[in-house]
Amino acid sequence: MDSTRKQRILIIDDDSAVQVSLALLLKQSGYDALCADDPKQALTMLASQPVDLVLQDMNFSLQTSGEEGLQLLASIRAAHPALPVLLMTAWGSIALAVRGMQAGAANFFTKPWDNTQLAELVRTTLEAAAPAARSSRQALDAQFDFSAIVGEHPRLLKVLTTIGQVANTRAPVLILGESGCGKELIADAIHRNSTRAGKAIVKINMGAITPSLFESEMFGHVRGAFTDAKTDRKGHVATAHEGTLFLDEIGELNRSDQVKLLRVLQDQTYQPVGASRSEKADVRVVSATNRELAELVAGGEFREDLFYRLNLITIRLPPLRERRSDIPLLARHIIGEVSASYGLPAATITPQALEWLSAQPWPGNIRQLKQTLERTLLLVGRSELRQADFVAVEQHEHGGGPGAAGARLGVDGMTLEQVERHMIVHALEQHQGNISRVAKALGLSRTALYRRLERHGLGSAPVATDAGNLAHAAAGARMGGADHGLTAPPVRHADVSRRAGVAPAGAGRMGGGWR
Repeated sequence: MDSTRKQRILIIDDDSAVQVSLALLLKQSGYDALCADDPKQALTMLASQPVDLVLQDMNFSLQTSGEEGLQLLASIRAAHPALPVLLMTAWGSIALAVRGMQAGAANFFTKPWDNTQLAELVRTTLEAAAPAARSSRQALDAQFDFSAIVGEHPRLLKVLTTIGQVANTRAPVLILGESGCGKELIADAIHRNSTRAGKAIVKINMGAITPSLFESEMFGHVRGAFTDAKTDRKGHVATAHEGTLFLDEIGELNRSDQVKLLRVLQDQTYQPVGASRSEKADVRVVSATNRELAELVAGGEFREDLFYRLNLITIRLPPLRERRSDIPLLARHIIGEVSASYGLPAATITPQALEWLSAQPWPGNIRQLKQTLERTLLLVGRSELRQADFVAVEQHEHGGGPGAAGARLGVDGMTLEQVERHMIVHALEQHQGNISRVAKALGLSRTALYRRLERHGLGSAPVATDAGNLAHAAAGARMGGADHGLTAPPVRHADVSRRAGVAPAGAGRMGGGWR
C-alpha cells in the first residue's frame, strides 16, 4: 500500500443508516471511507481505485439466504485475492458468516456492533494484511534478482514466483500482455535469473523482419551466399549461443517464417544461408506478444505446432489498471529515473497527485504512465508535481486526463484487437498521420506499424512519406467501425540494422522496456 495516503475502506450495504454510522466511525479512526449500495457498484469501485479493506453485508434484496453476499465475496476474491473482507451479519446468521470465512473472508462482525471492538477488528485486520505483500516480495528478492521490476501487487508477485520457478530451466516461455505493460522486462528477469545470465540476451522484433531477410537475419549467411554477401555473418541464433533469444511481437511472424523457426525449436539446429552443414542451436527461447496466440491458431494465422513449442510456460502479465496499488511505487521510481536522465533535481509527487494517478485507466499501461510523468515534469518546470499539474498538462495535450483517450476509445468491454485498432486511429489523429511519430508514440517500429495498419484495414491511405497526412484514414476508420520500474542490465545485441528489428542497447530501460 502507498504509505502517503490514508488507508481506504469500502462499505458495501444497502442500508444508508449503516453506511453513515460505519463511515463516521472509520473516519474518526483515521481511515478514508467509501460506500456502495450493491454488488455491482462495489465491484466497479474496486476496479477503479485502490482499497485496503472491505466491510460487506450479506444480503442486498428481500432475500435473506446470504447467497448474494457469498457471490459478491467470491467475485472480490477472484479479482482482488489479497484484499481482506470483513462480513457483516445479524446475530441469527453466524453460520452464514462462518461459510463466508471458509470462502476466504478475513473475519466477521455482527449487527449491531460495538464501536470499540469493531475499530480494533479493523485495525488488526489491516495490520495482518499489510505486510503480506511486502514479505512475499522481500522473500522473492532474497532469492532472485528482480531489482528491475517495481511492484507488490499479488498478480505481479505471482508472475515473479513463476519466473523464479522456471528461470533455471531450458523451458520456452511465452509472455502475454498488452502493449506497454513490461513484457521485455519480464524477459530480462528470466534471463538474469538463469544459468545463462553470463551470456547474451538477443532481442528481436519479429514484426520488423521482412520475409526476404528472415533466414539471413536469424541464421546468418556465408560469404557468397548472395550478391551482397561479401563476408560470413552471424545471425541472431548464433549471437545468442548459450544465452537467451527473445522473440518480441511473435504474433506478427508470417506463416512461411513460422515453419523455419519451428525447425530450430524442434531439431535445435539451424543452417546459415549458403552453408553446407547445420549448426547447433543452444539457446533459451522467450517470446512475447500483445495478441492472443490461441485465437490466431484458431483462425489459421499461427501454426498450432509452433504455438505448443513456444508456450510450454505461459506468463500473463496484468495491465496496469489491474494492479493499481503499484502505481504510486511505479510513479516514484519512474520520476526518479526521469529526473536523473535530464540532470534535474530529484522530483517528488504529492500524495493527492499519486492518488489521482492511481485512479486513471491507463490504456497504454506503464509506457503511458512514464510518458505522462516525463511530459509533466518537463512542462511544469519544478521538482514537486501536484495533481493540478498533471490535469493541466493533460488537458493542454489531449483535452482531458490520461483516461480521456481511453474514455474516447471506449476501452471497457473491447477485445485487445479492437483496443489496438482504436489506439492506432487515435495516434494517427494526434500526430496528423506522421508515421515516425505515430510509431514512436505506440512503441513500435515503422515496419511493425505498417503491418498493423494493413491488418486493421488502415493501410489504404498513402504512407510513402512521413509528411503524408493519414488523418483521413483515421477518420475513415472511425466511420467504418469500431497497446489498448526498472533497471535492465547491460545487454549484448546482434550487430544488425534497425530494419531487422533488433532492440538497441539499453532497450530495457525507461520507455524502451514497456512492451
